[in-house]
Amino acid sequence: MTPAINLLKKVKISHLIHEYSHDAQHESYGLEAAEKLNIAPERVFKTLVVKLDSGQLAVGILPVNHMLSMKAMAKALSAKKAEMADKIEVQRSTGYVLGGVSPLAQKKQLKTVIDSSAQQFLTILVSGGRRGFEIELAAADLAKIVYGQFSSIVV
Repeated sequence: MTPAINLLKKVKISHLIHEYSHDAQHESYGLEAAEKLNIAPERVFKTLVVKLDSGQLAVGILPVNHMLSMKAMAKALSAKKAEMADKIEVQRSTGYVLGGVSPLAQKKQLKTVIDSSAQQFLTILVSGGRRGFEIELAAADLAKIVYGQFSSIVV
């Protein structure tokens, strides 16, 4: 299992595991998950790591069919500016590879913002820590585990 699953089991959070065969040729990890699992892309959330103007890294969790608003992300975290973090920094900070970055059980606990659209669903899906591996859980449970806040962060 992945660190994300181990954490959910440890804290006894209800969840489901969804696996699919990852296609390395697919253009979007998140949209691939939605397609292969036959789940509306609005319910499948991607995990993006940004770098704030302070130099701190932070996590944005948003639907796979949307783009992250750097302005909204910065505002949600009381920063002036945000930009996508460097791939090496992402992997070092989270312990996960790109396309498999889970918001759960990252090496370093980063400030986390979950797009407020997650609250309209009974459950959402996030990466389980590797490509082709998704975890379904309640958005409120996700927010509780990652000490996340809800805010509108999509373009």
